[in-house]
Amino acid sequence: MFTQTIRLGRILGIPVGIHYSWFIVFVLVTLSLVTQFATDYPGWAKGVQYGVGVLTSLLLFLSVVLHELGHSVVARRKGIQVRAITLFVFGGVAQIEREPSRPKDEFQIAAAGPVVSFLLAGAFFSFSRFMEPTSEPLHVLGQWLGRINFILAAFNLIPGFPLDGGRILRAVLWRATGSYDRGTRLASAAGQGIAYLFIVAGVWIAFSGNFMSGLWMGFIGWFLLSAAQATVAQLDVRRLLRGIRAEDAMTTDCLILPRGMSVAELVEEHLLRTGRRCALVVEGERLVGLITLHQVRRVPRSEWTVTPLEAVAIPEAELYAVSPEMELADVLALMDDRQVNQVPVVRNGRIVGLLGREQLMHVLRTRLELGV
Repeated sequence: MFTQTIRLGRILGIPVGIHYSWFIVFVLVTLSLVTQFATDYPGWAKGVQYGVGVLTSLLLFLSVVLHELGHSVVARRKGIQVRAITLFVFGGVAQIEREPSRPKDEFQIAAAGPVVSFLLAGAFFSFSRFMEPTSEPLHVLGQWLGRINFILAAFNLIPGFPLDGGRILRAVLWRATGSYDRGTRLASAAGQGIAYLFIVAGVWIAFSGNFMSGLWMGFIGWFLLSAAQATVAQLDVRRLLRGIRAEDAMTTDCLILPRGMSVAELVEEHLLRTGRRCALVVEGERLVGLITLHQVRRVPRSEWTVTPLEAVAIPEAELYAVSPEMELADVLALMDDRQVNQVPVVRNGRIVGLLGREQLMHVLRTRLELGV
């Protein structure tokens, strides 16, 4: 999902990273706070204004991490692994390996984040009151963070998918209708309606004189609209691919080449002659790796003749091989998650085929054209 991230480390074993877009928001929030402090507290030295501004921004984004950690801890207790927590332009996201299998689990995972934010709001308000007699800057810092965490929790409880409130709504509708798909569609429709309200309100505010606030609100509305529409699109794709197995769509005439062959021989004798774009590298019947045009392009042409395929192939351990019985919807989710375009299909340790996005798209197009 987020490829341009800087890894910060792990919290409770969960990788935490920052998307590059986070730095834009960090600078904007810090400058906005410094400007506000300069207006409201002109007696503060410049260093104090900037110091409190930077510290408030850092603690704000730490609060976002803790919010996402709330989701993650509950998800792991439900048996759902969390791949990473990433901060980005709109806050943060906890990337879980799969959707919950029960409405109850969905409700509890979604509610955990706002609960953490409300608790943080209470803690910062208490800190602010404690520091009021001794330090005005720390008193103000606590006030701001308490207020922002309260707003963060309240905003996330808006019943528009994919916000936490929208996921809570989906859990309720899922339980009421008995259908995950039906609950998701209804929650996404609510999310799109709320997104349009944000966009309209943003335009109104912008033309009323507060252009930046209106622009920001409209931008949030656009993001929510895109996310809600993408959710419905993903649901439609899963419906179209449901019941179709990997072995139904895989190709069985893929190139299978022995390790030790040079990149030059691969290109000249196979890729250029057949127009194929990838090949499986094997040792006997054991899969060694997968080589694509991307791996070939990474090798300087002058080194093609002396570079064996296994030296540049994606290792077998990183290929995420699938079984012939896996449904295409799950294969596509795996490809998106691992950011790969092909996966080998393996039965009992033996390669039986190769499945790429091209085959998946052929299946989707055919089913869409037939209207099934």
